[in-house]
Amino acid sequence: MIQLINKMTNKFLKRELPFSPDIPFPYLFSIIIERTIMLIRGGFVGILLKRHGFPLFIGKKTSIRCKNKISVGNCVSFQDQVIINALSYEGMEFGDNVSIGMRSMIKTSGSLTRIGKGFSIGHDSAMGNDCFVGAAGGVYIGNFVAIGQNVRFHSENHEFHDRERKICEQGVTHKGITVGDDVWIGAGAVLLDGVHIGNGCVIGANTLVNKDVPEYAIAAGNPVRVIGKRM
Repeated sequence: MIQLINKMTNKFLKRELPFSPDIPFPYLFSIIIERTIMLIRGGFVGILLKRHGFPLFIGKKTSIRCKNKISVGNCVSFQDQVIINALSYEGMEFGDNVSIGMRSMIKTSGSLTRIGKGFSIGHDSAMGNDCFVGAAGGVYIGNFVAIGQNVRFHSENHEFHDRERKICEQGVTHKGITVGDDVWIGAGAVLLDGVHIGNGCVIGANTLVNKDVPEYAIAAGNPVRVIGKRM
């Protein structure tokens, strides 16, 4: 049974992902049932998307708005209670083998008064549980990116320089956030508007990323600073 599942999984993912032979059969069987139900949901939702690959897995109590602005690749998974609102100029794009963790939220517009830019995440990238992506200014994530739990992306910033006016009346800026390929972002990190994380970076847990991080840097802290380099 394990060998059959490995064969089928590797066919969809187009890469080796061996399951442990020590997994108890009842546990494995429950996962198969769960994924089958998610696959059925994905079949109904997929026909409403702008473009979709196969298979598409959608968890229970997941909410997706503006489906016609969403493109998904092969073997994409939205876990339970994910909220996606794709109202934006560019829409959303999810590459092959992308997984979005439970209770995560991805929104491309902060309000009805200003339509947001868009969101994309490359192939073989994964987002942990309880993440938040505010993509009004555009959030673009590369390939092979591992994003931990409770990571937040804020591609919008309030203007506040005029003391004679209320902050809420001064408008916002949108510079966007970009993350390169082969990046690991630790749990609890916060990425602010305008930052770029280069290829191959490692961002420590609970880091406040308020400036660019160069390629292959190991960075951590509040605010972020480079503490090492991947050799």
